[in-house]
Amino acid sequence: MPLQDWFVLMGVGGLFILLGIATVIWGRSEERGYYDSLSTRSDLREFLEHQPVSPQPVALKIGGWIAIAIGLTILAAGGVIFLILV
Repeated sequence: MPLQDWFVLMGVGGLFILLGIATVIWGRSEERGYYDSLSTRSDLREFLEHQPVSPQPVALKIGGWIAIAIGLTILAAGGVIFLILV
């Protein structure tokens, strides 16, 4: 495999890391917005008990952490192979 292909592999890993960080931040802002909107409602029991639970912000954060883990793995694999070939 040519040396440039390993740079592509490392670039994909970096892209996964950036996308993962973006989705974690997006999930946190969605979660904050959801709970802030609940606090303005007249039914505070719903706000205090966090019911109904909104799965979207949690799913965004989990997906972000998974993307970060995959990105770090791909980046590390590309870096190790690059160091071996050079």
